[in-house]
Amino acid sequence: MKPRVIIIFLLFSLVSCNAKPQYIGSAANAHVPIVAPDLPESVTFAGQTVLFDRYDLRERLDRELINFCYMHSNSILIMKRANRYLPEIERILREEGIPDDFKYLMIIESNANPLAFSGAGAAGLWQFMEATAREYGLEVNSFVDERYSIDKATRAACRYLRAAYERCGSWFAAAACYNAGQNAIAKQQQNQYSDNALDLYLNSETSRYMFRIMAVKTIMADPAYYGFRIRIDQLYPPLDYTVRIVSSAIPDIALWAKAEGVTYAQLRDANPWIRGNELPNKSGRKYEIRIPLQESIHYDPLDTRCNLPSCH
Repeated sequence: MKPRVIIIFLLFSLVSCNAKPQYIGSAANAHVPIVAPDLPESVTFAGQTVLFDRYDLRERLDRELINFCYMHSNSILIMKRANRYLPEIERILREEGIPDDFKYLMIIESNANPLAFSGAGAAGLWQFMEATAREYGLEVNSFVDERYSIDKATRAACRYLRAAYERCGSWFAAAACYNAGQNAIAKQQQNQYSDNALDLYLNSETSRYMFRIMAVKTIMADPAYYGFRIRIDQLYPPLDYTVRIVSSAIPDIALWAKAEGVTYAQLRDANPWIRGNELPNKSGRKYEIRIPLQESIHYDPLDTRCNLPSCH
């Protein structure tokens, strides 16, 4: 090999050894920064203010804020769905005398998905189990499951929360009861000599539960601050309905829907408590069936209804 070629080869080898790796796509230093979310100094839930200057309270909230901020797809869907259902939920909470902040409990229970169904068998926006649903007046059978009724399930949840508040003494305790049960929370209050649900040593799920509620409230008060850029026209708008009251059997709901000018799928989507293609109704019970209005079915680009807390 000639001397000049040897020198060039050695220089090339030296440069190759010290060269930075070559990446496909964008530059290696173009990562989006992963930012730890800021914690508020305090959060007020149902009239009770929690300060986060105590290490355990601060770190428990921090965990839930991080989870919510970095579960992007789920968090965005929650806020889009919430825009559709919050007006009705807020109205019922107000009518039933339950603090407005319990709408955030509904959100963490079901991700604001009225069709939510858990592996344990809990169903609907408020995630009622069958036995508890029946105890609080909801009909659950092969044809009707009112755990999926937004109105009736919300009112049943209000009855439960009021009973839990009266038994355990605070709205935070009532929230904990919704996750763990009234007997469990009342027993721990007695055993640990504390009425403050945030100070109780509980199972991990219930311990996190109350802080998940506060984290969701914090982020939904200002989504953009926490990195969520959602335009109003990207939110799911509330649907408008006319209501038909029926007290007789409907042997073919698909045919009944067609006569009302909507598809079977649209009717079932508006009334998820209907669980099949027939409604026997041997008892002659009155049911309210929502019929979505045609003008409401189609998106209106001029619809600027934002029902998230950040818009109020």
